[in-house]
Amino acid sequence: MEQFFAQNSEMLLKLLLAVFLGALIGLERLIVHKEAGMKTHALVSLGSALFILISEALVLKYGNVAGFDASRMASQIIVGIGFLGAGSIMLKGSYISGLTTASGLWVTAGIGMAAGFGFYSLAIVATLLVLVIFVLMGIFEKPLKKMIGDGEN
Repeated sequence: MEQFFAQNSEMLLKLLLAVFLGALIGLERLIVHKEAGMKTHALVSLGSALFILISEALVLKYGNVAGFDASRMASQIIVGIGFLGAGSIMLKGSYISGLTTASGLWVTAGIGMAAGFGFYSLAIVATLLVLVIFVLMGIFEKPLKKMIGDGEN
């Protein structure tokens, strides 16, 4: 077992960082009572990192095969998360909800991809920016909505 962890330490670090950062974003969403919380964001980030790691492994195994393109997997993560996010968007009369949830899931997938590629600083900075957007802009947005007469909460 010790040998497994020694041989796969970098891969495990990438996966654990992806889970941690996704869960951190999900924690904020949970605190403000939004649809997608810690588990959802952690899974989106983990899944993205996992697919990136698989993609990198496939490059090592099949990189010299004609027509093989490992970047397809990364591009399909974006498409798949777009589909997941679209399912979270709801139209109720003239009110649209779930856009922030959808965009949060989309950027969380990007954070997982960054972690999967080993771009740790990028993943951490992006997570901090997401939290700044969710928390600080959320604080500023409420009084602005009242000033412009938007009845949303």
